[in-house]
Amino acid sequence: MPTAHAANEASEASGPSIARFGLGTAAVGRPGYITLGRDLDLPAERTVDALRARTHALLDAAFAAGVRYFDTARSYGRAEEFLGAWLAARPRAAAEVTVGSKWGYTYTADWRASGVPVHEVKEHSTAVFDRQVRESLALLGRRPDVYLVHSVTPDSPALTDPALHARLAALAAEGVRVGLSTSGPEQAAAVRAALAVTVDGRPLFGAVQSTWNLLEPSAGPALAEAHAAGLLVVVKEGMANGRLADRNATGPDTAALRELSARTGASCDALALAAVAARPWADMVLSGAATTGQLASNLGAAGLALDSAASAGLAALAEPAERYWSTRSALPWA
Repeated sequence: MPTAHAANEASEASGPSIARFGLGTAAVGRPGYITLGRDLDLPAERTVDALRARTHALLDAAFAAGVRYFDTARSYGRAEEFLGAWLAARPRAAAEVTVGSKWGYTYTADWRASGVPVHEVKEHSTAVFDRQVRESLALLGRRPDVYLVHSVTPDSPALTDPALHARLAALAAEGVRVGLSTSGPEQAAAVRAALAVTVDGRPLFGAVQSTWNLLEPSAGPALAEAHAAGLLVVVKEGMANGRLADRNATGPDTAALRELSARTGASCDALALAAVAARPWADMVLSGAATTGQLASNLGAAGLALDSAASAGLAALAEPAERYWSTRSALPWA
């Protein structure tokens, strides 16, 4: 956290509240993921029990800090199971939190961290929805408050299949906010296509979760349109899978971030997430922390506002979307 003097130097007004931040479980619900340096964060023996305990410790710390949005997915190994058990054991938390989950990927790594040809398989079909929605309900012990089609691209049948739309509309009628997450260099096109989907003359999707960070801001205008249309906008990968963490932000492409960190005393990750929360269309910003220390550092973004000069300097970190997603696809599962 920055000192009071450093925070004043970095900000013109009070920054985002803790209520703007959520916790994602992609990094701790399965033994393998693509966050840089993850091998340093998790125990060498990544047993189910070890990662369950890690997940519960993170959820406890986040809830104690004031976080009330928790994100998971069918493809995050046992993350839904871990979150469901945590909710069952903590009735107060269960009554206060918002749970978001996703369907459309099937986890195929069989609890292995590496040496797996394919860790997850994407299919946006009615058959997969029918199976996975039942699984999510059973594992979470409740309906998710937000249920997203996982990783929609412009060619996904999730944007065009009337039978699937009917199923999603039926779930929405039960009180679940249905939506989509996006990935890839054409996120903006996927978001805009989703805004045009209707069932019985009414918009189908009520939420979108997309990647936006200092390196990959291309979806920003489309997300602003989604927010204006009334969708809940959740931002994932605000730290670019660890590329903006202090230990990894070492190259010339992140020099402006390091310089601002040195000047203000705020960590690189807190500044990166504060930059996301500064977007007026970003309703929720996810931390993907794998340790409670990382979580505390990430949540340092709460209350941290960036002045116009700092924001302009950080904007220079943006790289072409195609290059960003090519780099991301080459990150190793570890």
